[in-house]
Amino acid sequence: MRHVFSVRVGPVGFRVGSDWRAPIAQLETLYAGYPKPEVPDFSVRLFAARPWRRFLRPSVMIGGDFVLPEAAPLPLAQGLLAAEMGMNLQMALGQRRYLLLHASAVERDGRVLLMTGHSGSGKSTLAALLSRRGWRLMGDEFALIDPETGLAHAFPRLVSLKNAAIAVVQAAASNARFGPLLAETPKGAIRHLVPDADAVAAMDRPATPALLLFPSYGHAAAVREVPESEVFVRLTQASTNYVALGERGFSALTGLVKAIPARAIDYPDTESAVAQVDALWGGL
Repeated sequence: MRHVFSVRVGPVGFRVGSDWRAPIAQLETLYAGYPKPEVPDFSVRLFAARPWRRFLRPSVMIGGDFVLPEAAPLPLAQGLLAAEMGMNLQMALGQRRYLLLHASAVERDGRVLLMTGHSGSGKSTLAALLSRRGWRLMGDEFALIDPETGLAHAFPRLVSLKNAAIAVVQAAASNARFGPLLAETPKGAIRHLVPDADAVAAMDRPATPALLLFPSYGHAAAVREVPESEVFVRLTQASTNYVALGERGFSALTGLVKAIPARAIDYPDTESAVAQVDALWGGL
């Protein structure tokens, strides 16, 4: 590839190659301060399906070690998003060292709060806000659970904020670094929050899961306990590699379900959600 960028995020290294300079330049800026991998675990390719597509209405195809053949290309203006999606794809289809949960993770005092739910539930927004209130951001897109130890390993990639969440987090983190505003993506407006330097410096330090939350935005404030049977089913749905890991995945998931309490929280706004998190965390 004409342009190449490599980065290590927690225990995982990536090599991103691109037919265009612009996406690589954005990655270099936003991931400044992250280490380089000695040997990348995964490769991502951003390429033009036809030679003229590099110049005429350029559109970015996403390739790599693992691919989705039916994936539609993105315009070059969304090349950063294509790179992030490519890294997500490699993890989702190729990661075998860790049990992956589609979840946000933050840490305080050596213990981890995991948050998972459907798109729009607010887990990324809550993780971003908590990271500005004394919590260490461990990850937004994926939580990595070690099948052998049960520990959560940090994976602090850029936090993907969408639509109304962008203004909420910008107001709460005015001194933070953000990526460019990407308009009219398949999920609406997207802007990436760069994890702070402390999160990057501590990303090689795993921690113990202590609480699992299933947040749901847009409802009156409420909290309910979630039984283990429901937690297990919901986490199998939230994991991209549970089946591929076989017995290791089953043991890791059942161990997590039995080890930590789980709560579902409904909230009408972010201040209410943060208050609920504080109350639940204080009650552990």
